[in-house]
Amino acid sequence: MADQTSQRRRSQEPAAPKRTDVPGLPARRLAATVIDEVLRARVALDETLERLLPEAGLDAADAGLARAIAVTAFRRLGTIRQAIDDRLERGSPRQSGPFEPILTAAAAQILFLDVPDHAAVDLAVRHLHEDPRSARYVSLGNALLRRLARERDAILAEAVAEPFGDTPDWLVQSWCESYGEEAAAAIAAIHREEPPLDLSVKADPERWAEALDGIVLPTGSVRLRERQAIAGLPGFEEGAWWVQDAAAALPVKLLAPKPGERIADLCAAPGGKTAQIAAAGASVTALDRSAPRLRRLKANLARLSLTAEVVTADAASWKADPFDGVLLDAPCSATGTIRRHPDVAWTKTAEDRDRLAALQARLLDSAAALTKPGGRLVYCTCSLEPQEGEAQVSAFLERHPQFRREPVQPAEIGGLAEAIDANGDIRTLPHQLGNLSARLAGWTGFYASRLIRL
Repeated sequence: MADQTSQRRRSQEPAAPKRTDVPGLPARRLAATVIDEVLRARVALDETLERLLPEAGLDAADAGLARAIAVTAFRRLGTIRQAIDDRLERGSPRQSGPFEPILTAAAAQILFLDVPDHAAVDLAVRHLHEDPRSARYVSLGNALLRRLARERDAILAEAVAEPFGDTPDWLVQSWCESYGEEAAAAIAAIHREEPPLDLSVKADPERWAEALDGIVLPTGSVRLRERQAIAGLPGFEEGAWWVQDAAAALPVKLLAPKPGERIADLCAAPGGKTAQIAAAGASVTALDRSAPRLRRLKANLARLSLTAEVVTADAASWKADPFDGVLLDAPCSATGTIRRHPDVAWTKTAEDRDRLAALQARLLDSAAALTKPGGRLVYCTCSLEPQEGEAQVSAFLERHPQFRREPVQPAEIGGLAEAIDANGDIRTLPHQLGNLSARLAGWTGFYASRLIRL
């Protein structure tokens, strides 16, 4: 009897969704899954995509499309959500499964990507059919997406008039308080643009700028005019350069490592700064608590024919003989990287920032113990939040009177005085480093302070 009841119950359940992999649908499916998981689990987009890609079985073109859709969705998530909400009279349907991420992915294509409207709508409708929960709302989704396509110009015009439309409220408040409303609006605006691609070169940046169709920035980094497949570019195989944001290359310039010096690079992975230190001829110890990330660091150093002592350990408790120089690129909220990693804006909170600030203080205390008298300690974060930068160093100097700040001079960073604050520390803002092309302007938001042990 029980078996018959179970059979009747199973017969009444919705049939398992049938997947029909028409061209383009697997890429959209992966993009929607990534959007959903990143928002629910608050895990980095690149990490989520890297985990899901192997089982998705996509070729390189479809994998690139899936990533482009997901990245664009997060870069313009506020605009997309507003456009959808304004056109759903009763709001998003409840218990609708993947309805929202599917529509978000489709809206990103319709509003911001060079994808035919009919393809974005048709494939989204097919995707909605695959889950019984979203299949009930196929007509609603179809009508909504077609309306977005018809009203695209009006939607984009409204977005231009809302400078903070793609920035969460807590970040708007923080940036307005820290930098003023005008600068905060400029930061929010450039975060809507695709980021440039910067390289650090071992030598002769002018030569490599010409070979790679790039420009040489005042700081010496090479910025490519167009994004290209990295591994196929001249100089990659021979290890002549590595990818590194121009602002991220500044802290090592403050450290100024010299041949024969012992330098510790704490929280070193993925290794761009380690490469800079090694290329300068110093003996560098690269330390990170993540063994997988250190494997990537080792691979990068091998390609570049550079060497470093690599240590897997927690920088907060690691002990060693004091170094001539210590670089601490501390874990942070990473709000300075939102242009490159737009998911950060939607996965981090003020609480994350404050929790990380407590960790940064512990790491700074450990770094101080690793710095010998007369040595340099450079502290940096890729955060726009003063709690993780200026306030952190002020508190450190109160705890450690044996250290003093050594102000940065404009000549050390290509004459870019606008990137130096009143204390002589580095404070880059994403809208600085202007260029005639919005595509080539700007850089990561970074903070760095150089401290000397007396």
